[in-house]
Amino acid sequence: MSRIAAFGLALISSCMLAGTAVAENARTLQIIVSKDKQSLAVYDGDKVVATSKVSTGKQGHDTPTGIFSILDKRKYHESNIYSNAPMPWMQRLTWSGIALHESGSVPNYPASHGCVRLPAAFAQSLYGQTERGVHVIITDAPVTPVLLHDGRLFSPKRPVPPNLMSDVPLRADNFARTTRQLEVAMNMAPSSPLPTAPKKTEATVPEAAPLRILITRRQEREQVADVQEMLNELGFDAGSHDGFAGPMTRSAIEGFKRWKGLKVKGFLTEEFMTSLYAASGRQKAPAGQLMIRQGFKPILSVPVGIKDPETALGTHLFTATDFDRTEGTARWQALTLPNRLPEAMMKRLGITNSDAGFTTAEPAAQQAFDRIEISAELRDRIETMLTSGSSITINDQGVGQDTGEGTDFITLTRSSPERIEATTVSSKPQRADKPARKVRAVPLGVGLY
Repeated sequence: MSRIAAFGLALISSCMLAGTAVAENARTLQIIVSKDKQSLAVYDGDKVVATSKVSTGKQGHDTPTGIFSILDKRKYHESNIYSNAPMPWMQRLTWSGIALHESGSVPNYPASHGCVRLPAAFAQSLYGQTERGVHVIITDAPVTPVLLHDGRLFSPKRPVPPNLMSDVPLRADNFARTTRQLEVAMNMAPSSPLPTAPKKTEATVPEAAPLRILITRRQEREQVADVQEMLNELGFDAGSHDGFAGPMTRSAIEGFKRWKGLKVKGFLTEEFMTSLYAASGRQKAPAGQLMIRQGFKPILSVPVGIKDPETALGTHLFTATDFDRTEGTARWQALTLPNRLPEAMMKRLGITNSDAGFTTAEPAAQQAFDRIEISAELRDRIETMLTSGSSITINDQGVGQDTGEGTDFITLTRSSPERIEATTVSSKPQRADKPARKVRAVPLGVGLY
């Protein structure tokens, strides 16, 4: 049975008996939740294969917007925050407490404690169609994916032996959350180990886990890692190149400043950075950073250029569909999400123009990707690793706070001030289904229910 037919039988009406057949290929599925419409749409490529009503977070327990993926699945789960409230067919989106799950109360207005509630039959059938890693996009107003019809994005190439890629400049991306946050967010370990790429054989090329590519602006962490590397090369012991400015790194920075007669005050000042690059014989790093995760694990982090870096890139998600490694072709679809950057963040990132000035000639996502300067060597290596369902996220703000061990890249978006003031979505009373009790705060201020 085709995926569309399976969804048609099981998901079109949330009152019908839910099907349990696994989708033929869940890699290219996307789940898009609109908080304004209190609705959910399942896309297979650019086609809607199922829809449902939902209930998102009520006032004070708002469901965050952004780009997520399914991290964990459980047929039955109980909330360890809200009085062991049952959460059948739970599909977790963050370790800090956001999930899709069945509920007996799915009114036409926000009513949850932050999760996305689904009708019973729909929740069960959707559970059977997805797999870990499927993207879930939560927005205020509905968004629709568009197909990109040119070849400027990545195309798959046949893989090369691993030793030919051994010189890829890898840098560990240790965005782990604290143990305590994980204890608060969940009361049991994931039901299955993280997916790993299958072993290669000479006869076939097994399909590895999809790549999760994030292209963003370089943050202080990447700058600190560069500083550590250059200081170590110059004989100042800055410790490992982990991007964290601990005592050894700060001592090495102070030592370099004394050597060059620079002002000691300030951390990564322009004067210090210019002097350090000159002393190490390197060119100043470009404005962007490209990072890759696969199977929820970081595997690569390299600098890339951004044309017109003073102008915002926007927030976009690309997904590879119709993937054919033999023919070397892949079709990409894209989503653009509204995202308001705080003024302080724009100042820190050097953004002076928040309006990207996208034209109507082609999709905004394509225009944003065209501003990224990727070397031929890096492109070739990415296309060698590319797999079906791989995705690219472009944003300005960097790695989201919920990105950590066992996650893909999570991007949180912000509403405009006008929308924040207008989030009293319904005139109906916003009642609590479970009495709230005092608990330790978790990120985003929400819990599983």
